[in-house]
Amino acid sequence: MEFSILLGQWYEENKRDLPWRGETDPYKIWVSEIILQQTRVNQGWDYYLRFTQQFPTVKALAGAPIEEVLKVWQGLGYYSRARNMHFTAQLVMNEHGGRFPHDYQQIRALKGIGDYTAAAIASIAFHLPYPAVDGNVLRFVCRLMGIRDNIMLGSTKQRVTEHCRHLMADMDPGTFNQAMMEFGATCCTPQSPQCHTCPFSAQCYAFQNQLTDTLPIVIKNVKIKKRYFNYLFFVHNQKTLLEQRSGNDIWKNLFQLPLVECDSTAFDIEQYLAEQHIPYSAAREVLALKHQLTHQTLFVKFYQIDCEELPIFFPHAFPIPIKDLPNYAVARPTEELLKRLKEEG
Repeated sequence: MEFSILLGQWYEENKRDLPWRGETDPYKIWVSEIILQQTRVNQGWDYYLRFTQQFPTVKALAGAPIEEVLKVWQGLGYYSRARNMHFTAQLVMNEHGGRFPHDYQQIRALKGIGDYTAAAIASIAFHLPYPAVDGNVLRFVCRLMGIRDNIMLGSTKQRVTEHCRHLMADMDPGTFNQAMMEFGATCCTPQSPQCHTCPFSAQCYAFQNQLTDTLPIVIKNVKIKKRYFNYLFFVHNQKTLLEQRSGNDIWKNLFQLPLVECDSTAFDIEQYLAEQHIPYSAAREVLALKHQLTHQTLFVKFYQIDCEELPIFFPHAFPIPIKDLPNYAVARPTEELLKRLKEEG
């Protein structure tokens, strides 16, 4: 039986009931695809519903303050995704009359949209024949075809894309792409693939040659940078200081307590306060944690400093009531501090 027929039958019988399933609005398809980058479906589900409720159209997203967008996004990580979406929504309003472009190249040119996301939008919303090749599809095709090249290489992705272009010829492009991604996510999984129920096992190179644990080939060359963050939680009359991150570093536009970054764990809070001539009555470490990002490991400590007045040493910081901290978009480590504060009342 032809590949497309088997795939179509499997998809109809096994596809999950997801909130974006069957969606044809390119805006909502875009939102779902961006959320699912670096995010599991079960985590992204509620974020998608909240995001599309808060910003139901590209116009609504474009008109919202970036701080509001980041607050809705809070907890998903990789905040550049949210910033890029906000920028792109404004560009769609200003340069495309508020309508998502119907052309693949124009979609691909939008900020934050790569080959995969452009292909997903173009195929699902506009039925254009562009394969959407994500990690799930790479894994499935490499096993199926016996491709032994490193999937981290662009040449391997291009090879898989060409295979998909050939395989999708007899199917609706949007249905094909969703079926391929769904198959890789739920059947041809990284660990313990469901080979015993796979409709392609008879033609799968990896299964026939006992290579499902070997394929695909993944060779990463990632250098992990270590950073040491010391957050200063000044407390005076139920108020504290907050500042907004800027520049091109992680967590841009998010809010944080005043930060002192060091080269190691050797940070003495009392010595620091003395050197900066900041008067205080008590200073103590209240939370320490390790936070892992894709290319960085953060060693984070929070220090509570009880003081007679909030210091003016931090030029970009501003005072706020401590009870208002949850209203600001913050990174995951600061979320952990807020949980601790809530637990302690």
